[in-house]
Amino acid sequence: MMDFWTVVRERRSIRRYASRPVPREWILRVLDAARWAPSAHNRQPWRFAVIPRGPKREALLRAMAERWREDLRADGLSPEAIEARVARSQSRLREAPVLILVALSMRDMDVYEDERRRTAEYVMAVQSTAMAGQNALLAAHALGLGACWVCAPLYTPDVARAVLGLPEDWIAQGFITLGFPAETRQGERRPLTDVVRWLEDEP
Repeated sequence: MMDFWTVVRERRSIRRYASRPVPREWILRVLDAARWAPSAHNRQPWRFAVIPRGPKREALLRAMAERWREDLRADGLSPEAIEARVARSQSRLREAPVLILVALSMRDMDVYEDERRRTAEYVMAVQSTAMAGQNALLAAHALGLGACWVCAPLYTPDVARAVLGLPEDWIAQGFITLGFPAETRQGERRPLTDVVRWLEDEP
């Protein structure tokens, strides 16, 4: 296992994977790390669906692709550009050894009458679920796996729910693709001086 700072600094979004299967126990370890994320009111709104390769995954990808084609046609893209973008995305999702749908549920979150607090409560559920996703990505890297967060289901939550037969309260947020990496990637971050302000009192 890597030390904490190595995991944080060296984790990358990996999109190409070896054909080697991921042991179920390793998938469970990744998901176990996810559920230990912090959450608003400790309501733990995250939900996960592990989608193996096979007919169910293919049906989901087909349905999502058709919805995306509609959106891209509305954006004015050419048929060739649409098919190129759809094919690239579909290939990554189809070939990933493990595909995890990450969703949230508002079932246990607080309920308010006013729009301002309802919106804040939903954002808190999104933030909580995103932190669970980050835990999963870091755990995958610590185990020697590659992983990538893919936002595609965010645009088609109804499609994901219907095709996979998920509960009505599950709202799709993203996919995590997972597998043994078949690529290495480098990354950089802006210096802290670009993103941090120290707000100190005037003397």
